[in-house]
Parts: sequence; C-alpha cells; structure tokens
Amino acid sequence: MDKKKLLALSKRERQIMDVIYSLGEATAAQVVEHLPEDVGDASVRKLIRVVEKKGLLRHRREGHSYIYTPTVPRDEASVVAMQHTLKTFFQDSAPRAVAALMDLAKDTLTEEDIAEINALIAKAETGGEER
Repeated sequence: MDKKKLLALSKRERQIMDVIYSLGEATAAQVVEHLPEDVGDASVRKLIRVVEKKGLLRHRREGHSYIYTPTVPRDEASVVAMQHTLKTFFQDSAPRAVAALMDLAKDTLTEEDIAEINALIAKAETGGEER
C-alpha cells in the first residue's frame, strides 16, 4: 500500500474516498448524494478520475454507470487514517486519542465494550501475547 497516496488527498478527494469506503462501492451519483456539501456532479466526476489516476480507486462498468471501489482495503486505509489523526490532532499520543474516544463514548459504553477495551489493554501490556 502506498501510504503517501492516501495522505496526499485533498479535502474533497478524502470526502469522496470516505463515501466510497462507507458504501463499499458507489457510482458518481451516489458519491454526490452522500457528500456533506452540495458539489456539482461534473466536479465530483473529475475528482473521482483524479483519485483513480492516483491508484486509489478502480471502476467497472454496469450498464451506463461506472461503479467505483477502493484499491486499498478498508483495514489498511483505517490504519493510515488513524496515524494521520494521531499526528494531526493528538501529537502522536495514543493515550490522548483514547481519552477523546472514551469521552465521546462515555454514555454509550456497554459492559461488553468495557471488557473488550480491558482485554485490549491487557494484550498491549503483554506485547500482544494472550493471557
């Protein structure tokens, strides 16, 4: 995976990728429909082609439509996105990021969620070994 390509996206290109990742695959019309702001259809189609030329999207034809899918698996892209978020907003501090997530989720965490988080902490303490 080319991490630099994912990090070099413009804001709008990143939004396009976010929509396609969230839907799994999408036509240009679906991308336009799901973007947070009104954007012209022609602009979105042009940016999709740019992202495709960067190697982050591919398409297949179905009838009169092109269906776009990411070339980088979601789990790999999420790692890059988290690294970028840690660096940009949390000074590369995992504890700061976890604290922010915990604050956001404080009213919705279930006992199962807390048990899972505790298991992840235990695993991190042992260097990834199961207890």
